[in-house]
Amino acid sequence: MIEYKNIIREYFKENSFVQSNINSFNNFMDNGIQQIINETEEIIPTIIPQDVDTFRIKFGKVQIKKPEIIEADGSKRPVYPTEARLRALTYAASIEVEVFVYVDNIQRENFVIELGKIPVMIRSKYCHLCNAKPEELISHGEDPNDFGGYFILNGNERVLITVEDLVSNKLFIEKEETGPSTYTAKIYSEKSSYRIPHSIEQMKDGIIYLSFTRFRKVPIVTFIKALGLVKDKEIMEAISKEKQYDSVYINLVECVDLKTEEDALLQLGKKIGVAQDKDEKLEKVKEQLDKYLLPHLGITAESRMKKAYNLCKIIKKFLATAESKQVTEDKDHFMNKRLKLSGDLLGDLFRVNLRNLVQDILYNFQRLVKRGKFQSIKIIIRNELLTSRIKSAMATGMWIGGRKGISQNIDRTNALSTLSHLQRVVSLLDSTQENFEARELHGTHFGRLCPIETPEGTPVGLRKNLAMLCEVTQQEMDDEKLKKSLVDLGMQGK
Repeated sequence: MIEYKNIIREYFKENSFVQSNINSFNNFMDNGIQQIINETEEIIPTIIPQDVDTFRIKFGKVQIKKPEIIEADGSKRPVYPTEARLRALTYAASIEVEVFVYVDNIQRENFVIELGKIPVMIRSKYCHLCNAKPEELISHGEDPNDFGGYFILNGNERVLITVEDLVSNKLFIEKEETGPSTYTAKIYSEKSSYRIPHSIEQMKDGIIYLSFTRFRKVPIVTFIKALGLVKDKEIMEAISKEKQYDSVYINLVECVDLKTEEDALLQLGKKIGVAQDKDEKLEKVKEQLDKYLLPHLGITAESRMKKAYNLCKIIKKFLATAESKQVTEDKDHFMNKRLKLSGDLLGDLFRVNLRNLVQDILYNFQRLVKRGKFQSIKIIIRNELLTSRIKSAMATGMWIGGRKGISQNIDRTNALSTLSHLQRVVSLLDSTQENFEARELHGTHFGRLCPIETPEGTPVGLRKNLAMLCEVTQQEMDDEKLKKSLVDLGMQGK
């Protein structure tokens, strides 16, 4: 007989119950912050000094320090979690970044500045208690059996609740019981800061409509033609060479007047009410399609044809499902879900607030240039802006996208309630609506989610807990590596 208790004991000597959350935070601090900084393109002000032709500001390499405190006399020293709790401090690390200033394409300034402070997870890589021995923890006033995995803000212990969300960039087709369309399809297209919901539906007249951002119920063939796939024969072949669907002919006839790419773009411009002249209207619509139509396939003009072919494949899958009357994807299967841990949630928060900081830098720069008082970039980067916004979101639980309750005061009733709180998983579905299937226990939850603990009343089944031996893997996808692997396996591309 296998001594399973000994095996589990050995496992937890190396791994914490909240190890996945700690790993997620470490990954965000090590790689996520730098990636988000790299996503920020060069900051180019519209108003620049008179004697200058071009002016650019660029962020470089990031460096993160461990939590420190500056005392009243100006001295700096490390701060530990116990002191942060007792003195109602925020246990946070400062983020320093290289800043390059180019005037007329010549580098004029290069300095390192504090961008802001970010709260540090207890027992993570950037915490002073990381890998500390029990005696050392006791000497710093800590409980050696404490799991970590939470934050200290203004002396309060706060935990970021794991969010369960539907997987991005995957098409889900549903059968509708009511409404004008029998089947609808949804895809959440996500790339860095973009997460755009797209919905596809076929009305009783057979026309398939696509809706996203400002475009509401526009025939899908209009988008395909606007992206450069204009000939009806090519569209037909791109949808399916093996089988001809009657609905496709109906959709092609609906858009028969759109002979060129320009015609389709002007038609889309009319749909979203662009009132400028012809050239500006075309540019505006192209910009909308590049940025917001399936951004995971690319947000540049080079991606347009790829998007057109993908829309054709979406039509094929939609029509095949409608014809067979069999929905293939189960939204509640755990393969179609993703868990957003602390690192992912902080990444979303940091990305939005960094954009606000960039706008603030531009505003301050242009204001000083107008007054003729501009001296150095150093004086216009307000580090307290990023710090206060991140701290405010984590202290109140009000997250981007209008979500509430993401950050909560940790439950310290006893050790088990603390562990339960650290392992909690919430769904973004509205608890006031029925959503029976989402609340039910699914076979794929086995070994991943604990079926015992869920509250009574309206949140039943929407608030869950990770199983004790559950480990959440980090999603690290390198497009080039993936392409190479697929080519090595025999896949052929156009």
